[in-house]
Amino acid sequence: MFSVVLFLRLGFVVGHAGLYQALAMFAVAYFIIGMTVLSVCAIATNGALDAGGAYYMISRALGPEFGGSIGIMFFLANVCGSALYVLGLVEAVMDSFGIPPGQKAGTGVHVLPQSYWYELLYGTVLLALCLLVCLVGASIYAKATFLIFLIVAGVLGTILVSFFATRPIMVPILLPHLNGSEVENGSFTGFSLTTLRKNLGGDYGVDYTTGQKMSFSSVFAVMFNGCTGIMAGSNMSGDLKRPSYSIPRGTISAVLFTYLVYNLLAVLMCATCNRTLLQKDYGFLRDISIFPPLVTVGIYAATLSAAMSNLIGASRILYALARDDLFGRALALAKKTSASGNPVMAVILSWMVVQLVLFSGKLNTIAGVVTTFFLLVYATVNLACLALEWASAPNFRPTFRYFTWHTCLLGIAGCCVMMFLISPVSASASLGFLLLLLLALHYLSPSSTWGYISQALIFHQVRKYLLMLDVRKDHVKFWRPQMLLMVQNPRASARLIDFVNDLKKSGLYVLGHIELQDLDALPSDPLQPQQDSWLSLVDKLNVKAFVSLTLAPSVRHGVRQLLFTSGLGGMRPNTLVLGFYDDETPQDGLARHPAFTSTREEVPLGFPPLRAPTTPKLLSAQEYVGIVADALKMLRNVLLARQLESLDKAWELRRAASPPPTIHVWPVNLLRPDSARYADTCSLFLLQMACVLNMARAWRRARLRLFLCVEAGTMPHAQEEKLRQLLKDLRIQAQIQLVPWDAITRLHWQTCRGPPGGPAQEEEEEEEGIVNFPTNATQVSDEYVRAANKLVLEQSPAPAVRFLYLPRPPADTSLYQLYLHQLELLTRGLGPTVLVHGVSAVTSTQL
Repeated sequence: MFSVVLFLRLGFVVGHAGLYQALAMFAVAYFIIGMTVLSVCAIATNGALDAGGAYYMISRALGPEFGGSIGIMFFLANVCGSALYVLGLVEAVMDSFGIPPGQKAGTGVHVLPQSYWYELLYGTVLLALCLLVCLVGASIYAKATFLIFLIVAGVLGTILVSFFATRPIMVPILLPHLNGSEVENGSFTGFSLTTLRKNLGGDYGVDYTTGQKMSFSSVFAVMFNGCTGIMAGSNMSGDLKRPSYSIPRGTISAVLFTYLVYNLLAVLMCATCNRTLLQKDYGFLRDISIFPPLVTVGIYAATLSAAMSNLIGASRILYALARDDLFGRALALAKKTSASGNPVMAVILSWMVVQLVLFSGKLNTIAGVVTTFFLLVYATVNLACLALEWASAPNFRPTFRYFTWHTCLLGIAGCCVMMFLISPVSASASLGFLLLLLLALHYLSPSSTWGYISQALIFHQVRKYLLMLDVRKDHVKFWRPQMLLMVQNPRASARLIDFVNDLKKSGLYVLGHIELQDLDALPSDPLQPQQDSWLSLVDKLNVKAFVSLTLAPSVRHGVRQLLFTSGLGGMRPNTLVLGFYDDETPQDGLARHPAFTSTREEVPLGFPPLRAPTTPKLLSAQEYVGIVADALKMLRNVLLARQLESLDKAWELRRAASPPPTIHVWPVNLLRPDSARYADTCSLFLLQMACVLNMARAWRRARLRLFLCVEAGTMPHAQEEKLRQLLKDLRIQAQIQLVPWDAITRLHWQTCRGPPGGPAQEEEEEEEGIVNFPTNATQVSDEYVRAANKLVLEQSPAPAVRFLYLPRPPADTSLYQLYLHQLELLTRGLGPTVLVHGVSAVTSTQL
């Protein structure tokens, strides 16, 4: 975990921040790191790890959107980190071998010219060396890691001894000044209480490499880069034999060891070095060492090791992203590997990006960006662990148990606070870029089989809120339609499915389907293979619906099952929607639906071909009406939709603005003229459904037209005013149109009761004051129904859809055929029509 910060920037941190603030920085940094390490260990011990490190953990925990976007951010963090360490190594080389500022020729070993372009050249050479090692393979680096650790440990031991063994000395510091240089003297005082007191508080000055004024946040950004090595082990997860065993032990040990070393060195520096030496000489450890060449070797070893570690980590993350195919062809080149499995193309691509970052020129320049990237990644690692913990999934059983959701939350909060404290601009830009990646992957990336934590969290929350949804607290003010649409074959019902989606008004929507089979006679459930086809249909049609499939001996039994069992708790269907029962030949509307004609994708093949005209129906007319009667007995509202497949919604709603499309509403029972009222439960439900359709986004341009059937001598204007007041109370905007229907009612009366003016009529008029027709369905003649059909059809202009009153089926089951025949005559040739019968109060005039 040691890097350039230990040897070249620890004095810088202590010199500017002072001992108190430096220790506070270490505490904050290692608090964030400690919380993140606990999350890393938990995820790493919850299953087998593969190549990709943190990316692999996050993607498998949070899904491809989060995993892919954070993977890119972590790749950039490692790339910038590698560039930072290379620039630190260049700085160390310049201190040892560079020509001093202001001199044209060097002396002794100081022979390397110093300028921006020369330093870029040196960085390029050193990066090429890292590239060669990485191309050979991570195994060489892994084997050399222990040797590098021994070298760094030896250097640390030498430095610790030097604080005690070196006598007080003056250290001349050559600093650039204008076109030349100037010399300042720093002091190594040995252990001195005076020196310690002067170094306790902060004294932020100017960084001599960049000329920028330092602050707590800028110094913290530099210091934090020395702590980012906690992911080095997880980045090489694909190269470890037992990552679930090695990552927790190695990472926790490294965190504890480095924390103690940083704090110990900070105390020793403050007690022995004056502030000038700490602030102006980043390589002062070499100047006060009892054996300076060993410190130089340690600096080179630590920085070169850190640079290679980040380059290897970046290449492994890029390779994992390419292998998961989240970005398609954009990363296809990174999939190529050598014969030994080393991702050589990913290494080369990572090297190229690091080379671009080297143009920034100075270590302190990119320190803030690198820290922001790493903090963002650490916050997401904590988020992944927090999500897994909150989802309470039974399979989240990490063997590492020393974490809770509190530690994850503290880690997230710490990362976010420090990220914005260091650089609000960089933090905002990083989050914005992350959000763009997240949205792009959400809409463009293929689905994966990794599992989505969002699904587990949604399940957890939905279950909790469903338990809170108490049906005993239902109120008519908050009523909404909850639809169960029965579909025999989606090929003939695509537009009906879309239409009912507009009618649901954010309510429950269930597509029901029945297979007429007996499970006892089958080897397995035949519905499971069909489930994917139905779900794909829902996705393709872009409807917000659930799918419920069932087996039953008859369609009527199946509908009963679905009405009884569909939904959960307070989310159960309250409205049954059926297609109309007629003799029309079904047409394949799915192939002509815009969702399929606008793309080259094939229609889902999981649905059988449509019924041929000569093939008998699976459902008899008697059974069909019985389904309607069953639903009403269960207190479910019923909608019968006829010719909805002929409704071209796109054409109807996009045609010329004048006149706008209309929705015709007939809230009177045309088949029962003796009970024609506008304020009964069924009529109000019909008005509500027409209003709900008009409120849907796609239908807002449409206008409601409400038809008031009036007779002579009944004060039609008074009836119109009463209806207008009702619409005002219900907040429904509709145009009322009076329709005289004396000829229609007279026709019915003549058919049923004899000639007008007869004694029977006079007797009833004397008793009741109005004409009262019998309610028996057998008294409604075909001639009357055809006349009512003509009355509806003559109202122009032709609407996009009509809503008609659906009378209750007769109690006598022998009249079911006649009832269906009357409905067929009433709706013949009307185009898209919805017959509506409501059984529950759904409108409210209260606040």
